[in-house]
Formats: sequence, structure tokens, C-alpha cells
Amino acid sequence: MSTAGRRLGSTVFALAAAIALLSNCSAKVAGTASPLGQLDPGSAGGMPVTTGASGPRPGVPDARLPVANTDNGEMDRLAVNTIADVDDYWADQLPTVFGRKFVPVAKLTSYDSDGANLKVCAGHENTAGFINAFYCDVDNSVSWDRGELLPTLVQNFGPLAVTMVLAHEMGHAIQTQLGPLSGVNNATPSIVLEQQADCYAGSFMRSVAEGKAKHFQMSTGDGLNKVLATTFFVRDQPGHSFTGQGAHGNAFDRVFAFQTGFTDGPQRCARIDVNEINSRITETAFRNGEDAGQNGNVAITVANLQTVAKALNDVFRPTTPPKLVTALAKCADAKTTSPTAYCPATDTVSMDVAKLKEIGTPTRKGGGIGDFAAFGEVASRYVLSVQKAAGLPLDDADTGLRTACLVGHWGAAMTTQTDHLSLSAGDLDEAVAELLTSTSLIAADVDGKPAASGFARVEAFRIGFLQGASTCTEQFGN
Repeated sequence: MSTAGRRLGSTVFALAAAIALLSNCSAKVAGTASPLGQLDPGSAGGMPVTTGASGPRPGVPDARLPVANTDNGEMDRLAVNTIADVDDYWADQLPTVFGRKFVPVAKLTSYDSDGANLKVCAGHENTAGFINAFYCDVDNSVSWDRGELLPTLVQNFGPLAVTMVLAHEMGHAIQTQLGPLSGVNNATPSIVLEQQADCYAGSFMRSVAEGKAKHFQMSTGDGLNKVLATTFFVRDQPGHSFTGQGAHGNAFDRVFAFQTGFTDGPQRCARIDVNEINSRITETAFRNGEDAGQNGNVAITVANLQTVAKALNDVFRPTTPPKLVTALAKCADAKTTSPTAYCPATDTVSMDVAKLKEIGTPTRKGGGIGDFAAFGEVASRYVLSVQKAAGLPLDDADTGLRTACLVGHWGAAMTTQTDHLSLSAGDLDEAVAELLTSTSLIAADVDGKPAASGFARVEAFRIGFLQGASTCTEQFGN
């Protein structure tokens, strides 16, 4: 938060500290209200939330596709099995949905970004140091870095992160095959191409969740949450413009595109166009040089937490604001959640400032999320007081989603709030990252139990951000 040319798309990989931002994953030479329907805390895009194994199916023979420069190692097997399952999906969907026969890509190439340089994409790309995965429509090919990109994805999010990324790249191949049916031409902005590809990836991952993929399986609980969380690290750098060359969108917008495909299927993806992007995109620049210098984050201090309290009071205007104390207090009538808690009996929000600082301070080793994640957790306990004053239950099935929605409303108010805090580039992405953790407080009830569906948590936050507080109480109980 802040105080007072020839590419079709890319896998932008921005794992904090380990890997610099990448762009240009595919090569070419030559806000509105949520559409995702009524939310259920126990459902992800209409599918019940499930637990269980996510990743490669055990005992299934590996696919055999020709791959240039392969080392036949684990990463290449993961990539090839993904491409084979994506091919199967589009071989069914392209004729069924679009009346077109699917044609597999002409060439697959594996490389090690830290190894010998290769010329790929008909000689237009060098692989040395290129930590990426990309589709090239010049020679209808898909290439990936088995040396650093794929292992890092697996290490941080599990093998289905690779599946999601390569399904995105294959989404660009679908754009090429559909042409005008996908609304794509040489003048189509990168942001449209990328979010269409995110949407196509979402539609494929739905088939994985439904058990239709030969080589992969995915739960709609933790498995899907990790796939969605990958967007936090394959996003544009905070402060990037969505109108720029190679733009993909922030995590908040890329999750929306993925969820749209997961919920509504590939025909809906083909309708993503410039008008839609302009109506819903949230990616913004930094407010000023100081904001950019801090990468959109302010320090988690007692003074700034007091500023958060003032901003919350300004937005919700309670008759009697809850008390905020900077030492975690035990609650007589609710569990003491950490790093911040709400006690209904005393109408008090208490905080462990040191732990909030850990959450709110990104580090080069990947620790922490960002200031909005920490401030959002405080806001989540504050809005429990707002719900209590309105006579709403604090521990029913809808409390977590209602809480996330109200925090989203507060976040939207911060886009114009200048007296205390202002929303900065990257803040909405930090909300997404927090909402998809297993211990999310932004989408939790008074006892710290988050809504079962991470998919629904993010969407509830988005509804509050786009539609306001009244929608939160209307949609999630009153």
C-alpha cells in the first residue's frame, strides 16, 4: 500500500529473489461484476471442494511425443505428459465447441537455460539464460526450460504448476488455430492474448479436476489452490502497465481469467476482448517515485497499523469502532487467532505486530507476502465487528466469504483514500496470495476457519472490491 512487437504471450515468472521477471513467452513474427454465479463456500466453480492427491496419476505410462533436445528426465516427462493430456482435451473440445479439427503443435523443444545455447522459434529465440516456457507461432512450436523454470515451479507449487503453465502456452496455439473465431489478429494487444490463454488453461484444468485427464489428477481444495497461487509468481511485475507490450496482467486479473475458463469453458474464453479487458482490469502503476521505490509496500509498524484502523473507521463508519490493541489478547468467546484476533465480548481487535511484520515484509528468500496481506488480515478481524453490529453471525458457513467480501470493499475504498492509505500496485495480488493459503484470515470466521474453497475466497473478495459492501451482505447472508 502507499501512504499519503512480435510476441503473442509469455509465462512471466517472478519468484521473489530466486528468478528475475521474465517476459515474452510466445513469439510471433510478421471490471465488471463477477460472472461466476452464486458462490458456495464449499464449491469451486460449481464443483464440490475435495481433498486428496493432486499431480501425476500413479501407474500411468508416460506419453511418447518427440521432443528435441530432451534429457528424458523427470521435468521433461512432466512436460510431455502435460502436452499429451492438453492435446487430448483440445482434440475433443475444438470440434465440439468451435467446429474445428485440432492440429497438435509441430515441434516440442526442451532446453536448460543454464546450459548450451539453442536457437528455437525458427531461429528467433536464444535459450541461454531464458528461464521461460513459450509458444512460437512462426513454427507452431512449444519450448520450455527444464533447468530452472520447471523445477522451481514444482518446488514451490507442485507439479500441476507446470501443467497449468504449459496449458497456458497451448492456449496460444489454440488462438492461432482459431484465428478470427478467437477474435485474434496481428493487432490484438498482448493483455487480451494472455488472458485468453489463462482462460483456456482454466478450462483444461477443469477437465483435470473432473478426472478426465489421463496423466494428472487435481483436488478442488489444496490442489486447485496451489494452481491458482501460481499466478502470484507468473504475473506482471507490480507497476507494469496492462497496455504495454508483453503485458499479462496482475495476479488478481489473471486468476479471474483462469476462473472464467474453469467455470464457463473455452467458448467464453474466445469472447475475451479489448472491451472486456478495459472494463475489468485492475493493473495500475505506482502512485509516485516513493511508492515505486518501496515496491508498493510500507513498513508494518504500530503507527501504520493505527493508520489502517483510521482508514477502516473512515470506510465503515461504525457508531462505536472496535478497540485495537497491539498485543494479542485471549478471547473469552472465540478462539484467539494469530497474528490478529477479534474478541466479540469486548469488541476488540488484537494483534501480534511481529508476526504481522513477517507476513507483510517480502524477503529475497521468498518469505512474507506484502503489506496488504498483513493489513488485510487486520481488516478481516475489524469487519467481524461490523458484522456483529449488523446482527450477522460470526461463525456460520458464509462468514468467511462475507468477511473476504467486506475486506475487498475496504480495498476498493483505498483506491481513492488519500488521508491515510492508498491502494498500491501489487496490493490486490498480495490479497490473492493470502486468500489461497491454508490459514487465510482474510476469508475466515471469528475462530479462524477459512471458507473451504480458495476459489470462492478470491471471488468473494473480488465481489466486494467491484460491487461494494451491500452486495457482501446480500450475497453472503443477512
